[in-house]
Amino acid sequence: AAGTAGQRCTTLRRLIVHSSVADALVQRIGDHAADLFEKHGMTNIGFWVQTDDEGKATDTLTYIVAHSSREAAKKSWEDFWADPEWAAARANGEQVTAGATSVFIEPTEFSKIR
Repeated sequence: AAGTAGQRCTTLRRLIVHSSVADALVQRIGDHAADLFEKHGMTNIGFWVQTDDEGKATDTLTYIVAHSSREAAKKSWEDFWADPEWAAARANGEQVTAGATSVFIEPTEFSKIR
């Protein structure tokens, strides 16, 4: 059985991007968001660009960040979205996401990432 009461919890986010600016989103996350996640108490686990059958990048970026608890996750995201540095980074570029999903995930007992 899975369960993280009192343990680290993880968030899986999927961003659907406008294909014409997918590279800009990846760059914005690499140049700004990843460091800001850490600044606000999140641990970056990984970032992935989805590819098609031919290995070409699609319009989906997936990433996982970890938090000490769900309560810490809520505070970290609130602080991130309110951060003036992130507001400035977003203001200096065009709208790049068409949609996003965010869910908490828990590793199974046999997961190598725990």
